[in-house]
Amino acid sequence: MSKLGRVLVAMSGGIDSTVTAMMLHEQGYEVVGITMKTWDYANSGGSKKETGCCSLDSINDARSVAVSMGFPHFIIDIRDEFGDHVIDNFVDEYMAGRTPNPCVLCNTHIKWSALLKRADAMDCEFIATGHYAQLNQTDAGRWHVRKSADDHKDQSYVLWGLSQECMARSRFPLGHLTKPEVRQLAYDWGYEELSKKAESFEICFVPDNDYRGFLKRRLPELEGQVAGGKFVSVTGEVLGEHDGYPFYTIGQRKGLGMAFGEPMYVTEIDAATNQVTLGRVGDLVRNGMTVGGLTLQKYAELPAEGLELLTKVRYKDRGTLSHIDQLSPDLASVEFFADVRGVAPGQSAVFYEGDDVVGGGLIQTSR
Repeated sequence: MSKLGRVLVAMSGGIDSTVTAMMLHEQGYEVVGITMKTWDYANSGGSKKETGCCSLDSINDARSVAVSMGFPHFIIDIRDEFGDHVIDNFVDEYMAGRTPNPCVLCNTHIKWSALLKRADAMDCEFIATGHYAQLNQTDAGRWHVRKSADDHKDQSYVLWGLSQECMARSRFPLGHLTKPEVRQLAYDWGYEELSKKAESFEICFVPDNDYRGFLKRRLPELEGQVAGGKFVSVTGEVLGEHDGYPFYTIGQRKGLGMAFGEPMYVTEIDAATNQVTLGRVGDLVRNGMTVGGLTLQKYAELPAEGLELLTKVRYKDRGTLSHIDQLSPDLASVEFFADVRGVAPGQSAVFYEGDDVVGGGLIQTSR
């Protein structure tokens, strides 16, 4: 038994999770590899070849590394859990006129839950993933996520929903490394092909990046039900007909199916009336929002007077200084100190104090 403990490593077969397992093995942890089958590409109906974390090739790659390094590897099927929570939520959110972020939901409610359950069953004290993020514990004993050393790869944004229990048992070995350094480690350990492995940026169950096609396949009657909705201007003038409100997202400019003589953007989506509002780029500006499903990491609660924090409203957002007021245990009000464009209900809002994640939640409404 290792003095450092026994750790269950989520291995997708990609370079990041593989190097994570190798690093922990080299450091002296007793490593157990696990690959989660979350989605069956054969049932996706998409046009793209099976690739990514759920493919047979990726599963075999993960097992091959485990065998070569001399630690056990298991495959678990969580397609039912994944489908019930992540995919159903994905469809429901678009049907409600919102724009979901399934990776956040999957990380915080599916993968960590599945990992902790299997870790307990396998007597593993810790779980580890290949996320580019760091963990820290405050003097008050609270765990929180911190930004990665690699700004370009930082994944702290998608980890705002992790609970204190999850973080206390988690390890992120790549948090202090850059992507080139991770590739170099794989190369130095003799995995030259792995070191050059390309990354996948698609949603795993929408491998062709066509979420509209995915919705149509999941809901065969959808097109007929939502066709003929109205495009309207910000002043209420009818501009034309659209294909149906679920097929549009806030901030969208291309693929509107009409020419307006100037760039027009989706500024609002009304599921109840099947109405999509279009405006100029300036009409995307918002000064505040409400955030629900609030999860606080660094602090148990925000002070009564609120906090000034940097708020990110999308993954690649640089962030905007904001005033955050906690209205209830799971609801916050946000006032931006600068104009923010394209605030989309359903997306995650994450609050930062320097490099530290204070917390986050789901955007409910914008103003």
